[in-house]
Amino acid sequence: MSEFDTNIPTTFDPFAEANAEDSGAGAGTKEYVHVRVQQRNGRKSLTTVQGLKKEFSYSKILKDLKKEFCCNGTVVEDPELGQVIQLQGDQRKNVSTFLVQAGIVKKENIKLHGF
Repeated sequence: MSEFDTNIPTTFDPFAEANAEDSGAGAGTKEYVHVRVQQRNGRKSLTTVQGLKKEFSYSKILKDLKKEFCCNGTVVEDPELGQVIQLQGDQRKNVSTFLVQAGIVKKENIKLHGF
């Protein structure tokens, strides 16, 4: 049996090095805010905002967004993504300009998704 005693790796993660580079505090790390649009039914759509920092008050941001854009919205708690702001309608451009003008996020840290 000594002939065949070899160390067999139990688990191998081919992306371990890439994940280690991404999680490091290098110059390229950024916390992005993702603004997405989801199609509901017919012409109805939903805009979601995720990735805001934890120290911000989501309810106050939502209140200002609702008042500014005359739409309804809510804050949803997601187990994976944390708190997500949902707004009625396609408000992607409006939300991104609002977040930049309010000084919450820099323009280069916002990612717009959808259509």
